[in-house]
Amino acid sequence: MRRPGVSHPVVNHEKERIMPERQTLERAEEDRREGKSPSTQAGEFVREEMDHIREGKHGARSTKQAIAIGLSKARRAGVKLSAPKKGRASARTRQRARRASQAAKKGRKPSRKRSAATRRALRREGRSAASRPALARQARSAAARRTRAERSRSARMGVRHRASAGRGRTTGGRAGGSRKRR
Repeated sequence: MRRPGVSHPVVNHEKERIMPERQTLERAEEDRREGKSPSTQAGEFVREEMDHIREGKHGARSTKQAIAIGLSKARRAGVKLSAPKKGRASARTRQRARRASQAAKKGRKPSRKRSAATRRALRREGRSAASRPALARQARSAAARRTRAERSRSARMGVRHRASAGRGRTTGGRAGGSRKRR
């Protein structure tokens, strides 16, 4: 069902839950059991958020906002994701991240009025924040902000993780692994 003048489908939001989906919680829990980092666990919530935007449940003003919503959900669900470092985000963002983590410990139900207002505001936003080009732009700009040392460290970690998975120093792609060894 479409409303005239609106480019996205109308979804029945009255029965919609604010909580993360059960599948998302299970995937994040599995990541935790496997010893994966909190940011990897939180990635499941970000993926869910992107899916919601693509399905037309709501929109987001920017890709950054969509990611932030997913990270906040992860913190509220109990993922031990720390607040961003001082130089990385504003004081307000850091404070809100800390508050989301505290909300997980307290376990209080969120205000229905506030949740409904947030959902209504997000429904008015566009859906292009979760598009592939928008995500690619976000990834490139995020990578550009990282220092050489940070990039080097993550590359070393990648090699270590691949080695523990039995793939050695190859890139983990098919070319190195499928070639016959002499």
